[in-house]
Amino acid sequence: MEKGSRRDRPVIEVRRLRKEYIMGQERVVALKDISLSIMRGEICCIFGTSGSGKSTLLNQLAGLEKPTRGQVLIGGVPVSRLSENSLAAFRQKHVGFVFQSYNLLPELTAVENVAMPLMFRGVPKTARELEAKKMLCRVGLGSRMNHYPGQMSGGQQQRAGIARAFITRPDIVFADEPTGNLDSRTTKEVMEMIQRFARTFHQTIVLVSHDPEMTEYADRIVTLMDGEIIRDVKTGGETEK
Repeated sequence: MEKGSRRDRPVIEVRRLRKEYIMGQERVVALKDISLSIMRGEICCIFGTSGSGKSTLLNQLAGLEKPTRGQVLIGGVPVSRLSENSLAAFRQKHVGFVFQSYNLLPELTAVENVAMPLMFRGVPKTARELEAKKMLCRVGLGSRMNHYPGQMSGGQQQRAGIARAFITRPDIVFADEPTGNLDSRTTKEVMEMIQRFARTFHQTIVLVSHDPEMTEYADRIVTLMDGEIIRDVKTGGETEK
């Protein structure tokens, strides 16, 4: 995946994607023939109610699940066809995640949690912790560096999660209901932070949410219903579907 590729080139391409699950004797179709391109530097909100297929689509985009049919390409790489080891290495290099439940390790300090992606890249401890401290300062946690997750509020934990997601300057950050556990004021702070980092580092954000307020931070809103795209709109008002 090339760094510095043109902005008008898709960074994510979804081609006729279908996902089915077998539940007992029943076959459940979660995604129906989804085709979608997401551009480099775009903040794309995958929007829909519970059961619409948005989380399944995110899992497909991130390579967390294999499709029943079709494929997902990131920077031209068919991630849906990679082996688990190749996929893990690809994600470490190109992808970051922000989760609703924060997913910080409780036995590690904020610095240690944020530095972890750099550890997987083989960055020496002193260097990675220095970078982690810089990122924690950027998200307003300069005074919480040595705190454990249990000593931080939900908003502070999510800020640490954002710092961890962006520390490697990944090409793409997947954010799964990132403000679902936060109050309205903290939600605004967190989303403005994600938006600011995306603009600063020219990164693609794929945001999944059922909250209409989240769409305010997106360049584009892709609405799902019953596993299908029913609306695809740029926030400037241009309807694409």
